[in-house]
Amino acid sequence: MKHSYISSVLLVSAIVVSSHSYSKNNAPVRENIYLGQKPPGLTPKIFAPNLIKKGFRAAAAAFSPDLKEFYFRRRGGEYKKNTLVFIQYKDEQWVESVLPPRAGQPFISTDGQVLHLGKTYRERVGSGWSEVKSLGAPFDDMPIMRLTASSKGTFYFDEATEIGNIRYSRLVDGKRTLPQSVSKEINTGKWTAHPFIASDESYIIWDSERQEGYGDNDLYVSFKQSDGTWGAAINLGDKINSKHQDSYGSVTPDGKYFFFHRSYGSRGEKADIYWVDAKVIESLRLQQ
Repeated sequence: MKHSYISSVLLVSAIVVSSHSYSKNNAPVRENIYLGQKPPGLTPKIFAPNLIKKGFRAAAAAFSPDLKEFYFRRRGGEYKKNTLVFIQYKDEQWVESVLPPRAGQPFISTDGQVLHLGKTYRERVGSGWSEVKSLGAPFDDMPIMRLTASSKGTFYFDEATEIGNIRYSRLVDGKRTLPQSVSKEINTGKWTAHPFIASDESYIIWDSERQEGYGDNDLYVSFKQSDGTWGAAINLGDKINSKHQDSYGSVTPDGKYFFFHRSYGSRGEKADIYWVDAKVIESLRLQQ
């Protein structure tokens, strides 16, 4: 397929192996959030092209709740394998740090204390992260790529298979329930994956390959109905989706912007991270 970038998590240390600084002299730092970038409108544009190296595969974006830490995966050039990169606002400049290769797909919990990496995670320790820990059974035996969590601690996650199956697991009295599949409306098509759950669980975003799509993987959203069920799968449209692989959608912690990445090349070996005003998501509520 498609998911040629899938890899297992082999983050074995929190030691930074390389870093770069982007000071006020060589980057347009306007604010101490969003890497100092000028906000987009309703048309997607590439995020921070001056800081995220062009020509590489840049994918799987995630922000910390204070918006001063930006995480993504990079591959290409000297980065032979997927490498977890984070750019942090520190001492009035943006500092890039690189962690060991073959990184999981990042997501930071709503309280900022957990860095999820599929079926593994790290906990916040001071200004850094703990060593990688396992979620344990039954998640250890599942081929999870992306896992996101609501403010209630409910996990939504995928699996690295062609059919695809997005599941969820709630946190009840401190214990995690057995994973269950979400609705058929969502688990339809091929390569259904990379779910993003809203913090209040009012909507879910994912990508899938469907006949009615615009090309390869398209991004979809479903809104929670008044009876607790999931509504119809709504394609995000041709301003977001293209003939390429459009995937890994998420909304920033402040609810203002929608991020996704677009893969291209003969094997999806290149990708760029895009952002757009999150009004494109809210406007789709009227279509349900």
